[in-house]
Formats: sequence, structure tokens, C-alpha cells
Amino acid sequence: MSSVAVVPGSFDPITLGHLDVIERATTIFDEVHVVVVHNPDKQALIPIAHRVALIEKSLEERGIAKSNVIINSWAVGLLVDYCTDVGATTIVKGIRSQIDVAYETPMAIVNRDLAGVETIFLLPDPGHAHVSSSLVRQVSALGGDVEPYVPAVVAEFLKHTTD
Repeated sequence: MSSVAVVPGSFDPITLGHLDVIERATTIFDEVHVVVVHNPDKQALIPIAHRVALIEKSLEERGIAKSNVIINSWAVGLLVDYCTDVGATTIVKGIRSQIDVAYETPMAIVNRDLAGVETIFLLPDPGHAHVSSSLVRQVSALGGDVEPYVPAVVAEFLKHTTD
């Protein structure tokens, strides 16, 4: 029996911390679905199709084997519906702080109640623990260097979006 996990996020944009979590998930699970989800509470900078393409290029850039990674998007319905559709029994979330734990815990409990899908929290590499997509967007919008926080392909993309 193969193990299937979903790594969801807005990935607006994908960061090195996200890639760290994805890469580690690929060593734990047979198949990993990286799913760009639409968050109605957030105003996205990058269209979903571009985020999917940036994730694909970022995985290639980092040398993460795509043989067990599927990149997709999900904009309608519950994330656990996607999990059920692809046979995933686990959601993998990276958490950086107690704030993330407080935010993610109720969702993890509801996902388990709704569909029997468990959530596993992975702690980030300490070098990425302070980085969030919103911080990257803000630094980029103000003309700062985001290269230490995102894959090169994303830094280049952001440079051209803010020019």
C-alpha cells in the first residue's frame, strides 16, 4: 500500500521554507501532492497558474525528484475533498511558530473529523523559520532583495512583477 500526502498552501510565492517541507515530505511518503489552494481571505499577488509553474521550476532548480511529486491546484470545495479524490490520508504542514500551531490545529482536527485525514506538522529548517510568503511579497514590493528567501526563478519573477 502506498502512502499519499498533500502539502497545501497558497505558495504566493513559494519560499525556500516551502521547498524544504516539500523535499522532506518526499522522503516520508510514496507520493506527494503539492496543492496550490485558493484562500478567499487573501488577495493573491501571483495568479494560480503562475504559482503552479513557479513550483514546477523551483523543484527542478532544487533538484527535487518529480517522480513522486504531483503539482496541482484546488479552488473549489474542501481540501479534504481533494485528499479523498487522490487517496491521500495525510496533510503535511510546515509550522514556524506557536502562531502557526494555533492557526493550524483547529483545521487539523476538523480535517480529521470530516474525512479521517491526519495532519503532520513539520518544523522548518531554522534558516527559514522567519520567512513567510507575505514577508517576501512585502520586501519585494519595497524593492528589497528576496534572493535569500526564495528560489532564483521566483526572485527573477518577482523582480519583473515589481519593475
